[in-house]
Amino acid sequence: MGAAVLTVNNLNAWYGKGKMALADFSLELAEQETAGLIGLNGAGKTTFMKTLSGLLPTFRSEGILLSGKPVSPGKQAFKRCRYTVFAEDHSFPYFTFREYLSYVFSAYKKDIPDISELVQGFHFGDYTDILLKDLSTGNRKKAFLITAFALKPRLLFLDEPVNGLDFQSTEYLYQKIAGYKEHGTVLFSSHILESITLTCDRVFVLENGKIRQTFEHGQMNAADIREALRYENDI
Repeated sequence: MGAAVLTVNNLNAWYGKGKMALADFSLELAEQETAGLIGLNGAGKTTFMKTLSGLLPTFRSEGILLSGKPVSPGKQAFKRCRYTVFAEDHSFPYFTFREYLSYVFSAYKKDIPDISELVQGFHFGDYTDILLKDLSTGNRKKAFLITAFALKPRLLFLDEPVNGLDFQSTEYLYQKIAGYKEHGTVLFSSHILESITLTCDRVFVLENGKIRQTFEHGQMNAADIREALRYENDI
């Protein structure tokens, strides 16, 4: 593993009084790594993504570090290092994809690159000038995925990105994730075992807001991960 790009120490997050969603959650991601976060529904995957993305203010931790330096999810310095594609996202409903893309690149202070290969790969050519609110769930997901891979942030967070995608777009997504190491690090959450084993260097098994088990690349056996998930479902 390379040097740590993101370190999260003993993170606790909650939605309301007595509703703890993450408890003593610790995680370290390496530079140019693809890491998977897998767990049953309600395990805390989306909560973790929301916390890192600055969308959940009710949290505390013993430190969140970017390359060893303290950062805060809501601060600009961290925001410009990461981009998140959520399982469901209904933001910017009255923007077309091209308007949204322009807005994002302006916010990140980057020039928009040629996105034709991404648009073709995700079969999105007919939808670039349609309002995001009028897109299907799958096509709205594609709009955010194209933006993410065009932006090439140092930290790319993908929350259940396969949900809603057609078969061809799913296969293309796997290719883009596998080739992302030259740009940065991916944290990819899913409850679909195939998507994790096909793309990730490490897999973190999440249960009840905590990482219960970690599988390294050489140990990444689908049967073992499935057994870990089955065990957690039984306890």
